[in-house]
Amino acid sequence: MSRVKNVLEYLENSARRDPHKIAFADETQSVGYAELVRRARGMATSIARLVPPRTPVAVLGEKNIHTLCAFFACVYAGCFYVPLNPRHPAERRQKILSALGEPLIWVQESMKEMVCGLPGKIVCDRETEGEADEALLQGIRDRHIDTNPLYVMFTSGSTGTPKGIAVSHRSVIDFIEEFVPLFGIGREDVIANQAPFDFDVSVKDIYSTLKAGATMQILPKKLFSFPSMLIDHLIERKVTTLIWAVSALCILSTLRAFEYKVPDRIDKILFSGEAMPVKQLNVWKEYFPKAMFVNLYGPTEITCNCTYHILAAGAYEKEVLPIGKPFPNERVFLLSEDGKEITAPRVTGEICVAGTALSLGYYNAPQESAAAFVQNPLQSAFFEQIYKTGDLAYYDEAGDLCFVGRKDFQIKYQGHRIELAEIENAMLMLPSVRRAVCLFDAAAEKIVAFFCGEADPAQVRVFLRGRLPSYMVPQRCVAVEAFELTENGKIDRKKLKEMYF
Repeated sequence: MSRVKNVLEYLENSARRDPHKIAFADETQSVGYAELVRRARGMATSIARLVPPRTPVAVLGEKNIHTLCAFFACVYAGCFYVPLNPRHPAERRQKILSALGEPLIWVQESMKEMVCGLPGKIVCDRETEGEADEALLQGIRDRHIDTNPLYVMFTSGSTGTPKGIAVSHRSVIDFIEEFVPLFGIGREDVIANQAPFDFDVSVKDIYSTLKAGATMQILPKKLFSFPSMLIDHLIERKVTTLIWAVSALCILSTLRAFEYKVPDRIDKILFSGEAMPVKQLNVWKEYFPKAMFVNLYGPTEITCNCTYHILAAGAYEKEVLPIGKPFPNERVFLLSEDGKEITAPRVTGEICVAGTALSLGYYNAPQESAAAFVQNPLQSAFFEQIYKTGDLAYYDEAGDLCFVGRKDFQIKYQGHRIELAEIENAMLMLPSVRRAVCLFDAAAEKIVAFFCGEADPAQVRVFLRGRLPSYMVPQRCVAVEAFELTENGKIDRKKLKEMYF
């Protein structure tokens, strides 16, 4: 078999093998593989007549099968798709469209008002329906190369302007070719999609489904507010595989959802996005003793994930959960502040990544790209680009990487360099603390800890005094009923900081 050059080959191979099998389903409807190809090619013809290949198409739609069809239509047209989240503020959409340079905007009819007046040419979903122009689409396909962009996803930027990360076909193919067989994802699997489409966790759901010829069930966001309904949905849709953000998993375990029912078809549970609290992990492991559990790590800039750690059966008894070893064909290593490689155990350095999975950089942002995607300081004989993640880690005695925290979350206090994540991990060792977040109040020179659980704030401070140096014990502990989450399912630290300050 020839080398895969275009992600559409995954879709087309599965369509030839199982033309009538459901590829994607949402709350109310589904689409089979062959029908998905037909609809996407018809839409692609309309898009290709409006814009040339290798240009962005912003896609604004609900989280449903129509939006997925639009993604593949953009790809058939030789373009790359940019998901716009309808639940984000209009100002953010405007900033994204401006960064794209006034692109074509594909929008579902019911949402047309959301983009009126914004930069770009608007085309509604119904206007793109029709028959495929086979000659036009074949000509586009013949000119395709695997380093063409596949999508651009926007994350929050430190300056307040969203950063668009451009990812090529080759990077996604390089990742998915390893991801699917490594974790045994097959044709009989049913993947439950939790992540929004503008968050790269969904890339694993979508392209694992296509590569394996599996089925993906799109979970309505509202179900995560009603755990018993979510459990019923997972059972009804015969879900086998969860590739979720940590906070989404913790919703079910902290609310004791499995005391209601256990969706016992689930046999693969993969998680990422932030550190998984060991206490919550063990709740899941108790109810799913035969499932494979995998801790995944990696920023969007390196295409989904660059390391993984498959957990052994039984309860996890250590305090720190490793992020593991690199995926095949990816080089992951630690650099010290002075640019030297760290190989010794227990020495913290910045995680750096090299390999095909690196993204194409930040869209229309050459300075930001040049600052993060740099020449490998360990290599002077030829050009080797690496991505400096801004994340800190160390090797344990087994050679596995262990995440420490963001460089951004590292503070200088009373002359000491402190990782706020270390305080959070210590708090989670107290049985009556379920989740924990630490912030630094620079104006007042205070470390402030927030937590969910039954513990008393004074009890938390006493507990920490027995585990941490005195300068690391928060001056204030605040109990909260629940943490607000970002659209991507992570704890919203920015919102927490705004509330506190």
